[in-house]
Amino acid sequence: MLSHLHISNFAIVRALELDWQQGMTSITGETGAGKSIALDALALCLGERAEASMVRPGADKADIVASFDVSQLPAAQQWLEQQDLAMGQECIIRRVISSEGRSRGYINGVQVPAQQLKALGQHLLSIHGQHAHQLLLKSDYQRQLLDAFANHDSSLQQTKQHWQQWQQLKREQQQLQQACQQREAQQQLLEYQVAELDQFAPGEQEFTELEAEHNRLSHGQQLLCDSQSALAQLYDSDDTTIYQALSSTCQQLEQLAGLDNSLAPVQQMLAEALVQVEEASRELRHYSEKLELDPERLQLVDERMSQWLQLSRKHQISEHELYQQHQELSEQLQALSRDDARLDELALQLQQAEHDYQQSAAKLTEQRQGAAEKLSALISQSMHELSMHNGQFQIEVSPQSLDKASALGLDKIEFLVCTNPGQPLQPLHKVASGGELSRISLAVQVILADQITTPTLIFDEVDVGISGPVAAGVGRLLRQLGERCQVICITHLPQVASQGHQQLFVEKYTDGIATETRIRNLSDEERVSEIARLLAGENISASALANARELLCAP
Repeated sequence: MLSHLHISNFAIVRALELDWQQGMTSITGETGAGKSIALDALALCLGERAEASMVRPGADKADIVASFDVSQLPAAQQWLEQQDLAMGQECIIRRVISSEGRSRGYINGVQVPAQQLKALGQHLLSIHGQHAHQLLLKSDYQRQLLDAFANHDSSLQQTKQHWQQWQQLKREQQQLQQACQQREAQQQLLEYQVAELDQFAPGEQEFTELEAEHNRLSHGQQLLCDSQSALAQLYDSDDTTIYQALSSTCQQLEQLAGLDNSLAPVQQMLAEALVQVEEASRELRHYSEKLELDPERLQLVDERMSQWLQLSRKHQISEHELYQQHQELSEQLQALSRDDARLDELALQLQQAEHDYQQSAAKLTEQRQGAAEKLSALISQSMHELSMHNGQFQIEVSPQSLDKASALGLDKIEFLVCTNPGQPLQPLHKVASGGELSRISLAVQVILADQITTPTLIFDEVDVGISGPVAAGVGRLLRQLGERCQVICITHLPQVASQGHQQLFVEKYTDGIATETRIRNLSDEERVSEIARLLAGENISASALANARELLCAP
């Protein structure tokens, strides 16, 4: 709850210190005295836009400090801890505005942007202005109120999760379907290309092997003649061969090594060379005997290479890349086929996701309808207490078709009201006047007080346009609300002001040069005088004072 407010050089406030209490605090004062200044300062503290005109004339800066007791506010404590801004059971928010219009915000002494002030403010207080009741006319707000009363967060979350899963699958299906439409021409081309390459069936190392074989076959005659000639020179000639010459030299060196052992290594090398020449001769003989001139095979190899080169040019790649191209195109075609299979799988998953969503939405509808019946009865009763004796309130929950589904379910929620006997129930915006809307809004706030997570509620003249018994009923409802949370109410009605557990008075002073607003806590006797002033104006009579005491003593 709000515990203290310090204001310095803000608007027409020079310096102000206010301690706030639990329960209902009513704020009164003359018209134009600045009753809303404290609320404007609080709004700034919680991230509202700052302007240079807010700084008191002649001052360098405006300084606003609001202190909150967060010991009973787990949501606020959790937020502060997540932001590393926690400081025990107290939270101090400060906003400084320079005369140039620049502003700085602080939470527990740490400078933060205005967005963080707003985020924290949602957990600390809620300000209801004169036109806040207009929210009742909005369908989204009506649904929020009903869901808050029903207190079925788990069902809402489950419906949201099923909705998100359903929508995610629908998006995937749409993307795949679009891709399928765009890929038809691509798939036809891929099928033709892959079929052609499948038929050709290029091997991974085949082109290198074809090149070698083609080179061998096309030079077969030369290879045969030259290999036989080399064999003759080495071993098979009738004339002296390399083998014979080398053998004779080796024998001579063998004899010389017997005379000089230092020639033995040379002789050994020649002996090894002689063995190598003999082995080479055998290999050459085997090669030449095996070598065949095969024009038919050469023609086949030549045709295979021609097809290979033709396909490579067709795909605009080198001949050594044709095998890899075949593999990649096959994988692309398989991926397109997998998309078709995924579409079939998605159809089944979508059917299940839609079923799950409809089940959770139906459960939510049932819960809303039960809560709507109870809440309608409570609001109707409160309307009677607020001098709308013949008023009837009804919340209509109507399931819609699946094409209007959302993460919040299938329901259309509408607040209906009848304020005059014999008239049918009609939508709120068609029937209720501003004053009636204000009373209904207040009744809803009181009924939902147990579900309100914001500990401090501020009402800025929400009682405009009402008087007499209605005002008394509004005052009682605000006090009832103040029993469960901190309520701050700016009012001009004595019936409302008198219901406060405490009362603040706003007054304006001027010395002819400067104007200043002050706010002070009224004592019991001062409250009697102020309530009498609200009743009778400036000329306070004994009967007005007596009436004021009666109002203050009334339950």
